Amino acid sequence: MTSRPLRFALLAGGLALTLGMTACGLDAPKDSGSSPGATGSGTLTIYTARDKGLATDVVADFEKANPAYAGKVQVLTLGAQEALERIKAEKANPQGDIWWGGTQQQMQQGASEQVLAPAPKAVIDAVPAAQRDPEGLWVGEMKLAEVIFYNKDMLSADQAPKDWDDLINPALKGKIAIRDVLASGTMRSIFASMIDRKFDAAGSPDAGYEWLKKLDANTKVYAANPTDLYLRITRQEAAVTAWNLQDVMLQIQNQKAPYTPVVPASGAPMLIDGVAKIKNGPSSAGADAFLSFLLGQDEQTKLSEKYFQIPTVTLAKEPAWLAGLNLKEMKVNWERVNKSEPEWSKYWAANIKGQNKS
Repeated sequence: MTSRPLRFALLAGGLALTLGMTACGLDAPKDSGSSPGATGSGTLTIYTARDKGLATDVVADFEKANPAYAGKVQVLTLGAQEALERIKAEKANPQGDIWWGGTQQQMQQGASEQVLAPAPKAVIDAVPAAQRDPEGLWVGEMKLAEVIFYNKDMLSADQAPKDWDDLINPALKGKIAIRDVLASGTMRSIFASMIDRKFDAAGSPDAGYEWLKKLDANTKVYAANPTDLYLRITRQEAAVTAWNLQDVMLQIQNQKAPYTPVVPASGAPMLIDGVAKIKNGPSSAGADAFLSFLLGQDEQTKLSEKYFQIPTVTLAKEPAWLAGLNLKEMKVNWERVNKSEPEWSKYWAANIKGQNKS
């Protein structure tokens, strides 16, 4: 991973993906016969942890582009972990075709459990190797940037934090709200990244724990859920927090929230949110068609512009909202984080949370 500003690739990359899918016959379903997945019969079942409105929008686009599946796509909204457990439980008799939305760690667990099947080759090739399973058993659909944001009615740009270490400045004491960590995959990842960035120099998580103690001292409240977090910041109970950039941008757009996102100067941890084809699902061709459509240039461009996604596939043009943020990626040892995060989070809950007030 690099700390240089992210740049979307040139038109050639997007054109290669489009041509590759067309050449492989992946832009329309090709099933034949009377099997459940055959063109014009059966349903395509998607298990998704994605926002319901976003999923509905994408499915409508997919059905328009693939008329053979019009009215035949069933979407079940599940938590990512719930979806994984369901897919594992249905291994002997799969009922779903697509698992859409889950962390890299969860997706890799699904691959290890042998409940996933390779995506179409053109889809695999379109996603950078670091952001997918080596065999294409899952592919990253988007990158989730973890950033700082603040209530602009409470702080000026000069007063607002510019980097992660600004969050432990005594000047912000009592002005920070944090989503309760153990219940939140986002906050677990942010806190684990804060520990990891200090791990190599210290040779242990201890320096990271000391940093989290200072953050705890500045934290006014741990919010029970994302809605609670947004309300506390909007109502000016606290001025600053750390959260997912996409959700922040959607709050600004849809709720007119008085937020300003800050890309930390030292970089933003970037999580991978993935999608996978379920092994032996009823509609194999439908799953291939959906993956090809979802990871295609047109839909990813729309999702980047309308829903503030940062796609893994290369786009012809960087969306205007992202260009102004000068987004940089923090170097994170995700292999170490995936292995150690449960232990780190447990230590935080037992030894740090709420214990550093003076």
